Amino acid sequence: MRIKYLLILFLLVTAWSSLKAQEMQKLSIEKAVEIALNNSDEAKLADTKVRTAENQLQSTKNLQYPDLSISGQYQHLFKPDVDVKLFSNQNPDAAEGQATASPNVNQLLLGQASLSVPVFSGFKIQNTIEANENNFKAVSFDAKESKEQIALTTIQNYINLYKAQQTVELFKENLKSSQQRVKDFSAMEENGLLARNDLLKAKLQEANVRLSLEEAQKQVKILNYRLAIFLKQPRNTQFQIQENFGLPPKEIAINDGDARPELEALRYRQQASENGIKVAKSNYYPSVSLLGGYIAADIKNAITVTNAMNIGMGLSYDLSNIFKNKSEVRKAKSKAEEVEYNLKILDDQINVEIENARQEYELAQRKLDVFAESEEQAIENYRIVKDKYDNGLVDTNDLLEADLQKLQSKINLAYAKANITLMKYQLYKAEGTLTNQFK
Repeated sequence: MRIKYLLILFLLVTAWSSLKAQEMQKLSIEKAVEIALNNSDEAKLADTKVRTAENQLQSTKNLQYPDLSISGQYQHLFKPDVDVKLFSNQNPDAAEGQATASPNVNQLLLGQASLSVPVFSGFKIQNTIEANENNFKAVSFDAKESKEQIALTTIQNYINLYKAQQTVELFKENLKSSQQRVKDFSAMEENGLLARNDLLKAKLQEANVRLSLEEAQKQVKILNYRLAIFLKQPRNTQFQIQENFGLPPKEIAINDGDARPELEALRYRQQASENGIKVAKSNYYPSVSLLGGYIAADIKNAITVTNAMNIGMGLSYDLSNIFKNKSEVRKAKSKAEEVEYNLKILDDQINVEIENARQEYELAQRKLDVFAESEEQAIENYRIVKDKYDNGLVDTNDLLEADLQKLQSKINLAYAKANITLMKYQLYKAEGTLTNQFK
């Protein structure tokens, strides 16, 4: 019986360990971006919009192909009045000009095939196809821009989680030293070597560090959950960040933003708007079609028609377009002007974004140098203050303050290393090449 219980316990422990291992997922920044670009709803939505534009383009291209229709009918006729106008060739006894007697007509069979080939439509079909081609290209660049933003959002979430996890580790380390200090001070206070208020100060700092640790752990859970949802991973997934964030180069070669996807998209929309003007003007022209068809009919006891082939030309023109279409042309021209101004505005905005991103990156570099030096100074300062405290040259307040300064300097340095990486990717996003960094 005991062996049975031990076996069950072993299986439970194994299952639990397996579950925990399954929930923990090692994650690099490259892998996170890859998952986001493949799994996120935003990426799938962008791809869906591209397919919609592609299908719209294909539907427009179908307008240049012939229209072919086939129809057939059977009808039962109830006692129709038939006036036969044809003279009889069957009854030689009938007087000249005398019509035959009305036949008993009760069935109608009708079959028809018709073909219509557009020959000329004022270049409407051609320009509509070109407009949709340009729109398809614009939507494709919209999708690329969406994925650029998806990649940046992923990186931001990833780095924020990294900073929160680093904060937790630093608070854990500081909590251990705070607990040891309280233990040491308690022993000193019991032996009359330390004032009780100094012990209370140490306990208060320990409590504050503990609360800060709990707050940081809460933040880790929130950011971890947010990243899991964004990446479409199981909600209980725990990410193990695999990044040390080595120092990026001092300078990064950045283009002028001419390759920004949204800029390319707007350029194609500008071309589509020019096509729209031509489409509006096409209504001033008539439409010409080549027509052809075949008709077969059978009216029982009356007439049978077969091999009735026909071919011809069709012409249509809406005279009201002479007056009505002027407003449509003006509207199309106005839309084209809107796109042109939006293009200029966007170009200026991109230049500002690139310059801002460059300045932020350079500032992050300087902050990193400062925080790296500050950490060294804080560590050395704590060592000096600790020696002085041990020799009775400074009080407890000085020691505790030096400890907090050391902790804050380590947090600042960890954040600075992560932030400079973030600024690097934001600079790539500003020029429109972020996703290219992960190919």
